[in-house]
Amino acid sequence: MARFIFITGGVVSSLGKGLASAALGALLQSRGFSVKFRKLDPYLNVDPGTMSPYQHGEVYVTDDGAETDLDLGHYERFTGVNLTRKANVTAGRIYQQVLAKERRGEYNGGTVQVIPHVTDAIKDFTRDNVEDVDFILC
Repeated sequence: MARFIFITGGVVSSLGKGLASAALGALLQSRGFSVKFRKLDPYLNVDPGTMSPYQHGEVYVTDDGAETDLDLGHYERFTGVNLTRKANVTAGRIYQQVLAKERRGEYNGGTVQVIPHVTDAIKDFTRDNVEDVDFILC
């Protein structure tokens, strides 16, 4: 069963949360554990691709073409784990997914709310495809 480690630091940029996550992943690997990463960004943009690099910093492009947070590059370089668009989500993309479900009628005409719909989407993101790994660093 996968174990989750959450690294938080509020909304303050450049604290080193991404580097700490990458380093912790490398340390866990050195002890024989397998790791995966999940990056959750609170901004309402769907991805950082159109954000100003002066505000957000550089964008990292994964092998599958996703424009993601630079931290994914740190995770890949420190651990050798190949990451895809499934490793990064923003609040904007979560809301986009929830609203798309509402438009398709998946909530059966019910009121769409932050709790449970948005929080369930966040949990689904973090729990996706983690059966084969020891640790998930978020």
